Amino acid sequence: MSVLIIAEHNNQELKQATLNTVSAGLKIEGNVDILVIGHDCKSAADEAAKINSAANVIYLDNEAYKDNLAENIADAIKPITADYTHILIPSTTTGKNIMPRLSALLDIQQISDIIDVLDEKTYLRPYYAGNAIATVESLEDKKLLTVRTTGFDLAEIGSGTANIKAIDTVISNDKATFISRELTKSERPELTSAKIIVSGGRGVGSAENFEILEKLADKLNAAIGASRAAVDAGYVPNDYQVGQTGKVVAPDLYIAIGLSGAIQH
Repeated sequence: MSVLIIAEHNNQELKQATLNTVSAGLKIEGNVDILVIGHDCKSAADEAAKINSAANVIYLDNEAYKDNLAENIADAIKPITADYTHILIPSTTTGKNIMPRLSALLDIQQISDIIDVLDEKTYLRPYYAGNAIATVESLEDKKLLTVRTTGFDLAEIGSGTANIKAIDTVISNDKATFISRELTKSERPELTSAKIIVSGGRGVGSAENFEILEKLADKLNAAIGASRAAVDAGYVPNDYQVGQTGKVVAPDLYIAIGLSGAIQH
């Protein structure tokens, strides 16, 4: 068996979700390879090489990948997968954008949102909004897995000495063109990796009242979350949404204010 982890990063450093995904890969095989694709992303590749149990880091740096377009990245990943039996990516917005395209290119069904690995071909994944857990066995020769990062601990980083292998294969793709990107900037922790979250629902009553929650979050160095009802009401932006149609979180402390108590909260 051979396991490839597709790293999520911002070109300077790895996202925490990558470390969770490495832990999932290590339940399949004792060593994993990590693929870093981007532009000016050598520092992210160097960080990946320090992950314990990482054997090799495959490093593809080209301007063609600076905008992180899933169409381009999936095409670049396809030939690299030939040497691997398992390909894993975090089940984040980025991972959910890339893996279905790779699945189509390889004509292999992906298994989404795994929360545990029973053996090299059998996995657990939630459905019905987490009210039930399915045991899924794949008979495909190659397994494509998206990993629900909250189901796995962070892989250790610091003493690894993986080999870094640079490749320069660039596959031209004109199916999509980058136009612009609008980013929400915040000094608060990222919602999906925050240890403390202050979350509000419809019962908060207004966008003005959410400012009270934001002050509390700032005192606690916490992230801000919200229910779908609060987002739909226009109290807060979409990127605050937690739950079945929002972001999956697993903080140490979750403070829910004005929420009805749905399972995802």
